[in-house]
Amino acid sequence: MISAVDIHCHCNTGDLHDTVTDECYRADTGFLKRERERLNVKACAVSPFSAVISADGVESGNSYFSEIAERDEFFYQWAVLDPRKESSFLQTEKLLKSKKVLGIKIHPDYHGYDVMDHADKIFSFANDVSAAILMHPQHIDKIARKADDYPQMKLIIAHLGGAEWIDAVKGSRHKNVFTDTSGMASFKNNIIEYAVLKAGSEQILFGTDTYSCAFLRGRIDYADISESDKENILYKNALRLFGKKTDIFGFKF
Repeated sequence: MISAVDIHCHCNTGDLHDTVTDECYRADTGFLKRERERLNVKACAVSPFSAVISADGVESGNSYFSEIAERDEFFYQWAVLDPRKESSFLQTEKLLKSKKVLGIKIHPDYHGYDVMDHADKIFSFANDVSAAILMHPQHIDKIARKADDYPQMKLIIAHLGGAEWIDAVKGSRHKNVFTDTSGMASFKNNIIEYAVLKAGSEQILFGTDTYSCAFLRGRIDYADISESDKENILYKNALRLFGKKTDIFGFKF
């Protein structure tokens, strides 16, 4: 089984805004780690639900998970940013200095803003520190073209779901726009294959978003694409994106 890096995951923290769990769905870090290690996932990059689902929990959620990431080599972190708060920029700037923080996470839908209203502020900040941004999809075409103005940052538009994502990646002037395979859209029976055919595999990353890791791994493992394309998606692209930051994910270059 090819090694993998899960670059898009979430967890519960005991916060009011956690997802509802039961015997059929788990979101605690212990379960997430066991499931992924069983499937040869070497590392997992997380933004806690408490920071993603509600803008009120951004800074406290970031602080909570930074302690987990620092003490557990399996977990890495996305620093969740609310662009309407200067204190959030200050916290994110501090967190980005850690080798365990891969970049910036934004979720305009849950946090209640239009990403185009804040894109220049977010992107210029990320560009100045050469950071990656993982964003929930919104205004895909417009935001991808905005990324053309900021070549030192990397934009990952999550939840590959159709031609709009593929066109955004393919049309990237500086090849700094990516997508990930997290979420439910991977059940489309030709989406992975079509994305690789049209845009190549070098800008597609593996993620789960706490959906079944076995299902989402299988969608790549059994895709009708080459072995080298599978390796790119499952781990090599993550190494290219984040390898300069530190020797991460348990891989040797």
